[in-house]
Amino acid sequence: MDNAKADVIVIGGGAAGLMAAGTAATRGKSVILIEKNRILGKKLLITGKGRCNITNACDDVETLLENVTVNRTFLYSAFYGFTNADTIKFFNDLGVETKVERGNRVFPISDKSQDVVNALSNFVKKSGVNIIHDTVTQILTDENNCVCGVKTEKRGNIYSTSVVLATGGASYRGTGSTGDGYAWAEDLGHKITTIFPSLVPVEVDEKWAYDLMGLALKNVQITVVNEKNKKVYQDFGEIMFAHFGLTGPVILSASAHMRPMEAGKYKILLDLKPALDEKKLDARLLRDFQKFSNRDFVNSLGELIPQGLIDTIVALSGIEPRKKVHSITKEERKKLITAIKNIEFNVTDFCPIEQAIITSGGISVKEIDSSTMESKIVKGLYFAGEIIDVDAYTGGFNLQIAFSTGKLAGMHC
Repeated sequence: MDNAKADVIVIGGGAAGLMAAGTAATRGKSVILIEKNRILGKKLLITGKGRCNITNACDDVETLLENVTVNRTFLYSAFYGFTNADTIKFFNDLGVETKVERGNRVFPISDKSQDVVNALSNFVKKSGVNIIHDTVTQILTDENNCVCGVKTEKRGNIYSTSVVLATGGASYRGTGSTGDGYAWAEDLGHKITTIFPSLVPVEVDEKWAYDLMGLALKNVQITVVNEKNKKVYQDFGEIMFAHFGLTGPVILSASAHMRPMEAGKYKILLDLKPALDEKKLDARLLRDFQKFSNRDFVNSLGELIPQGLIDTIVALSGIEPRKKVHSITKEERKKLITAIKNIEFNVTDFCPIEQAIITSGGISVKEIDSSTMESKIVKGLYFAGEIIDVDAYTGGFNLQIAFSTGKLAGMHC
């Protein structure tokens, strides 16, 4: 296939690449989409626990921007050009009905990410995109430092004056996000900011937490404080214990605020009963203790604490497990309240980047035209999605970044 040509080459068949390719093709451009995996949208299939949280149904674009944690102003044109409402309509028009869940998270009604991937695949195919499964080894430029095509392993050189780089980050490497795009961009003179995991589980120093692996806690509150005991983040929702420490939606979101990560720099304070202040919790304890006055302390907490956590709370309270409830003192109740509302975890590190939902860092936004996604260094080179140094909280915001930047690149390449 040496000497093949197209108006546009898109590298990467994920969310951003599919949007860019389909958009360019609907403008009448001849488009070749190159994906090294056997299937398109491999990472999309595992997002949202296999349900694909496609966007967030927040009220306006400004709220979208507020949920971007890195370089939010860079996304102004992209978000206003293709909003969350546009994303929902786009998928509805492709036959994917959607629903809104807690936190304004938008999912397909079917709860199947495969439906989202199928819709995007059909979109690019019906738009006339030529999809080839091959591995790009180099982006080609001419003597004027303008894009002129790509070099591939199987098909040799494919020529084009526009290349969209949408190869993702370095997280979930099994899906093909192996960081290739960073190397190509760097070879062409682009600066790559420091790459590290974001929206990632955290490792903690408390070994007892490892023994609770698999235990999920809903409707809890976490507060992240730094080494100066200053609050840097607070959230309400679900956490889960793992063999390395803590994970779950609120932990993943919190990780975006633990920068730079250093052992001993951050603590996570867990409140199991955020709806009850200490006074109300004490009143609840008194009612339960009166009800179970002749029981052993360890057997009196079943209506208040998840069963799998009772032994841990008892140990943290320092109260003798077999002490009769009617013998527990006011001071001991205070210790129990602290154990319930202020469980402390010392964060030692992020989990490896392979476990991260997204990669933080990437192509410096200073070197990309935010109104077109074109490189300021190499004419005809465009970027879309996670390869750019932008990221956001969980809740559909990162996929919205992919769709919005993909759309913008597809409109201008």
